[in-house]
Amino acid sequence: MSTDQISTPAAAAGHAVPTRAPSRRTLPLRFALRELRGGLRGFAVFLACLALGVAAIAGVGAFSRALTDGLAREGTTLLGGDAAFTLVQREASPEEYRLIEAGGRVSTVATLRAMARAGSGEALDATLAEVKAVDGVYPMVGTLDIVPQQPLAAALARDGDAYGALVDPALADRLQLKIGDRFQLGAATLILRGTLEREPDLLSTGIGFGPRVLIGIDALRASDLLQPGSLVRWHYRVRMDRPAELSAFVDEVQKGAPEAGFEARTRDAAAPRLENNVRRFTEYLTLVGLTALLVGGVGVANAVKSHLDAKRGVIATFKSLGAPGRTVFAIYLAEVGLIAAIGIGIGIAVGSSLPFLANAAVGHLLPVAIEPSLQPGAILLALAYGALIALAFALWPLGLAHDVPVSALFREHVEGGRRRPRLVYIALTSLAVLALAALAVYASEQRNIAMIYLAAAASVLVVLRLVGAGIMAIARRLPRPRSTALRLALANIHRPAALTPTIVLSLGLGLTLLVTLALIDRSLTRELTSRLPTEAPSFFFLDIQNTETEAFTRFLKQKAPEGEVEVVPMLRGRILTLGGRAAESLDPPPEFAWVLSSDRGITYAQTLPEGSVLAGGEWWPADYAGPPLVSFEREIADAFGLKIGDEVTVNVLGRSITATIANLRDVEWERLAINFVMVFSPNTFAGAPHTSLATLTLPEGGDLATERSLGRAVAADFPAVTAVRVKEALTQIGEIVGNLLIAIRGASLVTLLSSVLVLAGALAAGQHHRVYDAVILKTLGATRARLVAAYGLEYAALGLVTSVVAVGAGTAAAYVVVVYVMKLDFAWSTGAALGAVAVALVLTVGFGLIGTWRALGQKPARILRNL
Repeated sequence: MSTDQISTPAAAAGHAVPTRAPSRRTLPLRFALRELRGGLRGFAVFLACLALGVAAIAGVGAFSRALTDGLAREGTTLLGGDAAFTLVQREASPEEYRLIEAGGRVSTVATLRAMARAGSGEALDATLAEVKAVDGVYPMVGTLDIVPQQPLAAALARDGDAYGALVDPALADRLQLKIGDRFQLGAATLILRGTLEREPDLLSTGIGFGPRVLIGIDALRASDLLQPGSLVRWHYRVRMDRPAELSAFVDEVQKGAPEAGFEARTRDAAAPRLENNVRRFTEYLTLVGLTALLVGGVGVANAVKSHLDAKRGVIATFKSLGAPGRTVFAIYLAEVGLIAAIGIGIGIAVGSSLPFLANAAVGHLLPVAIEPSLQPGAILLALAYGALIALAFALWPLGLAHDVPVSALFREHVEGGRRRPRLVYIALTSLAVLALAALAVYASEQRNIAMIYLAAAASVLVVLRLVGAGIMAIARRLPRPRSTALRLALANIHRPAALTPTIVLSLGLGLTLLVTLALIDRSLTRELTSRLPTEAPSFFFLDIQNTETEAFTRFLKQKAPEGEVEVVPMLRGRILTLGGRAAESLDPPPEFAWVLSSDRGITYAQTLPEGSVLAGGEWWPADYAGPPLVSFEREIADAFGLKIGDEVTVNVLGRSITATIANLRDVEWERLAINFVMVFSPNTFAGAPHTSLATLTLPEGGDLATERSLGRAVAADFPAVTAVRVKEALTQIGEIVGNLLIAIRGASLVTLLSSVLVLAGALAAGQHHRVYDAVILKTLGATRARLVAAYGLEYAALGLVTSVVAVGAGTAAAYVVVVYVMKLDFAWSTGAALGAVAVALVLTVGFGLIGTWRALGQKPARILRNL
């Protein structure tokens, strides 16, 4: 029987029984567990930083997955069928309809923008509306919620010369309508029968600039809004008889009508733009979480270093008893690993619960119902990020523990240790960092952005580290001031084990991000407000029929004689090929994918449009009559690899037209003047039915009263023309952008919170040095007030310098984003700079003095006895 069994005779007799020696492999873990019996004191920041970053990544990933799963699950409802085929400016021909009808039951829906009007004369009021005309089959899938509840057929039924209509409550409020009131849409009279509470297919038809008006297709035909070239979209939804054959059916329709120009969608991608936006925002928030983890990594390194400094005597004792350096390393690696596992576990638990909490709190506001669940992919990604961050930042200080000498038992506060660990630990740290970078790139859908982010993050970390070292070097070389407080503050900045590098690094990262976001916000706000009155048109007018173009132009000049009127022809076309390559085979950069996502507005012109500058090639003569030519926007042409001489094929009104690129243009899009990606030579569309697009620019941007008066006049005299007030549209865009910025700021506060935690942890870890300083200085006669002043000056200087660096780095980052990514003018904000300075001073001085005050309260006798 083995000696480690207790049921031996010797054991029964009460004699000592030899036990088996613990395995070398489990020894580090046993020692680590014994040390952790004393609690996790000193690791609060370590745990908080890891938990915060991991929770952000796990929560964002889980919520995003739940939302995309909801979109996929509700795809048929959101699309209104299993498949949808869309045409612009024309209805499907009988042959095309028969191809679609072969798949199953078909529902026809038409969408367009038009002016809804109520009242007459001076009491006339009009507003832009998103019109949706449906047939008797709608909705094939899902439920349309109406208030008061009633059958859709009854709500849209005709009553004499008027047709029933349902509207968004916002439209009823704008036109001051109540149930039973009449209003006009084009030439049709409508009766308000109820308001729309929920449309099952709202996301597939898009949310526009105006409130919804739902009518029957017969009412749409009576409105006279269906004119040649009118900007109306016809959607043909199919509920498949054989759903499993969906892909083959879509291919059959496309091949059976190759010239139709159908935009086809299936239930698998019912709301592609929303899904893309969700993915992009998820990726951004994941990078924010990773930034928080990187900042938290500094806190991990500080906590590990502080813990090992406190354990120098224990480590030296291990060494004196014969433990090799690698055993010491293994013991504390196991200890750090156990603590990291606790922090990561807390983060995963919190992050995994976020979708459930969000669904309970704001689930009714989401575009689709979500079913929160545990997401293994999001959990594993957050786990991997947390573990690699902990490993990458802990290996360096743990490597230094390998070489703590036995003499540390006697000269703990005199003799310093190695400044760098052994080569093997440097190599292990490098491998952990490379693994972290590889994971970030692999997990990203836009890997070029991930690589740019990693390069920027590494650069910022290096720069801030160098700035910290530079501050210490400068402080060391500055002349010593006569003031005792100033002299002590200056010495503390560059002393051995000074907090300068940690403060600059942890606080600098968070402040840099906040300054960047504040300046981007300022630039966007300025672009949407300050510049518009002098540069943007006051109105856009759509759907002007060719027969009315001259009369409408005269009308505008009569009503606004000082205004500037510009009129251009407009059609809609879908790009089929670019440079001989099929559109569906192209993989453009994400910022240019919109060019191929749907049909594009196109025009023709004899001369170069205003707001465009020729960037290559030559413009065609005014009397050009040769093969079709096209002018392409230069930046977009570069993104698709197009050059002068390449061919472009566009489907317009069911016809495929191929034109040669004759020249490239630079376009000033920010002016909001009329301009297009593609401008064709006039002979290309000779005889094709189309409408005109007009802009009116009032002097000095006009005023609200003038714009409302003109809008009423247009609605009364030209009811089929759609008037869009630019200021109103931009206000809505500004609200959307503002809400997005609020969400981004809120998410970015996670990074600032990590920075604050790291800063607080670093200052707390450095207080044991402050205790000895305070005791010695008080013994030599220093007063508490003088010491507080010295420490306050030190922290204020570090906070001020850090804020200056953060303002500079944040300004540079915001400039790059605004000018080179958003293509806007950069706007400086003094408030953002002063805010960063204030935040830095409050945090550093506040946290610093809180800890210092505790250090100053220590009794000298106890400390002096241990020196």
